[in-house]
Amino acid sequence: MAPDVAGVLRRTVLLASAPEHELTALTAAARLRTFRRGQVVCTAADPGETLMVVITGRLKIVVRSADGGELTLTSVGPAGLVGEVSVADGGPRSADVEAIEDSDVLVVPRAAVQDLCGRVPSVALALAASVAGTLRRLTEATSDLVFLDLPRRVAKMLLAQSTDDSGQIKPPVPQGELARQVGGTRQSVNAALRAFERRGWIEIAGRSLTVRDPGELARFAGEWAT
Repeated sequence: MAPDVAGVLRRTVLLASAPEHELTALTAAARLRTFRRGQVVCTAADPGETLMVVITGRLKIVVRSADGGELTLTSVGPAGLVGEVSVADGGPRSADVEAIEDSDVLVVPRAAVQDLCGRVPSVALALAASVAGTLRRLTEATSDLVFLDLPRRVAKMLLAQSTDDSGQIKPPVPQGELARQVGGTRQSVNAALRAFERRGWIEIAGRSLTVRDPGELARFAGEWAT
């Protein structure tokens, strides 16, 4: 089944206010690419010549150290954007992007987005707001890495995941990936999760994790380490 590209574009924070004919023109200027799970979409320092819109699947944005360490900055699902900062300033990619699962991605030329911003002021404002949101998120993440101990970072990360009505995290996040998101090791994250489970805050069954008491997790995450 062909992905509903137009429908996903309409759901993005950037293009929700764009007229239908503008979305049609933008789609015509773009190309749809498919990436397999684990495939690298782009790497840091690549030219920032495109905006990427996730149509299906999920991507992660990561930074890597010279010795192979990895920190996941965020993950992006359907209707999510990658590359807004490069669209705004014309600079290179600042991080690596990798497919967490099989993904369809609409690759839009930077020039086409800029032209649209010039014609539709609300899209330009949405781009500015999106870049500001990225800055706020990274500022908070940096603060957490400096001031929160690892169990509290794990608690905050669990609360940030998408869940179904029962509290089960969907899609499941492997503990190794969770460790990369909080800047810890898989062993230390596993120890934190087991401590939460003993307190009744979460339930772990195989690869699935269900948040049973988000209130207690939130209270715990909000306490400064002593």
